[in-house]
Amino acid sequence: MDGVLFAQRFAEPIARGEVDLTFRRWKRAQVRPGRPYRTLVGRLLVDEVAAVDPEDLTDADARRAGFDGVAALLAEAGRHAEDGTPLFRVRFHRLDEPDPRTELAAAEPSAAEAAEIAAKLDAMDRRSGHGPWAWAALRAIAAEPGRRAPELAEAAGRDTAPFKADVRKLKALGLTRSLPVGYELSPRGRAVLASRG
Repeated sequence: MDGVLFAQRFAEPIARGEVDLTFRRWKRAQVRPGRPYRTLVGRLLVDEVAAVDPEDLTDADARRAGFDGVAALLAEAGRHAEDGTPLFRVRFHRLDEPDPRTELAAAEPSAAEAAEIAAKLDAMDRRSGHGPWAWAALRAIAAEPGRRAPELAEAAGRDTAPFKADVRKLKALGLTRSLPVGYELSPRGRAVLASRG
């Protein structure tokens, strides 16, 4: 979930439906109702987002968020409490259907589809305010699958955060897959890169 990281200990409770709330301190909401988000614990659909007063929380809320009680929940969500950053309650549920992006990545494109994707990559490179990056990033990931993003970014002479944002654009096209560390090209990405030669 963009803006929401979950510790791995939440994976099973979320999968069982026991945890369907999280509480986060944000200056403004970082997720939107009705949108699916990919997280380390699976794909989650946000059902509701609302700012809440910590004093209104109950132990039942805490248990639905994976904590024994309100004190434990607020201790974890306590960062930025002192500066008045709002506390948001996010209600969500796990999506069990296949991730469309994963299915897209596994599908090898036809020659026409590969040409269409290549044209999109060319357009990304032309429009980029920081110089051509799309094909270079694909080639770098193909050459060193599993290499850490900061190292790939440094090799490309770029800062890590914008580099990772660009890789997410490639992932949205089904061209790359995230590994526990770094990235690799998907079958779709390999086919598109091969089409360019």
